[in-house]
Amino acid sequence: MAYLKSALLIVVLFLGASFTFLHHGWADYDQTKVLDFKSKIEESVYENPHALAKVKYNKKVWTVFLAPTTRMTDRGLSAEMIKKGTEVRLVAYPHKTEEAEMRAERIFVDGTKYELR
Repeated sequence: MAYLKSALLIVVLFLGASFTFLHHGWADYDQTKVLDFKSKIEESVYENPHALAKVKYNKKVWTVFLAPTTRMTDRGLSAEMIKKGTEVRLVAYPHKTEEAEMRAERIFVDGTKYELR
């Protein structure tokens, strides 16, 4: 019985650590370096846990983490609005260690601002 409890505890700790590692928290992004630019969406994925977009910035293709799809939908931002070829303005923060990755604070589509945080 003690063996079973120990095994169960190890599994719970492992799963908890795994999900914490996979979560994209704001602490990983440098909020002192605001990136504010216009670009076209090269590619997008509108699914949980976060919608993603690929955009060109400073001659590189960047991965932009957006918000969870439920938050985006609640704020009026649909998958159709961030499809390939859409011109957007992004206000985002670069990742502290991952090159060409950023997290968007807000996105402007057709002049309308959508808060993502």
